[in-house]
Amino acid sequence: MKKVFISQPMRGKTSEEILTERNRITEEIRNMIGDHEVLDTYFDDFGECSKPLQYLAKSLWMLADADCAYFAPGWQDARGCRIEHDSAVNYGITVLKD
Repeated sequence: MKKVFISQPMRGKTSEEILTERNRITEEIRNMIGDHEVLDTYFDDFGECSKPLQYLAKSLWMLADADCAYFAPGWQDARGCRIEHDSAVNYGITVLKD
């Protein structure tokens, strides 16, 4: 079963909006490649004083385990998503959609 990394812009969105979009993306991926495992990259275990770079570091750690990556609309405008995209491309992780 393929492990899929989902990269999506999150700034300014509620948890509900983020999770709703992830569910829609997961279904789209299922239609593209069939059964798969989505790596859980929605992190809510950081404290109030956390820094964006902490989230990015954890995301890149997860990306290293992925077989492929999906980039949600608007990824080009989110600095973390751009770094994730560059990393996926440069390290040979298949990009399903960008």
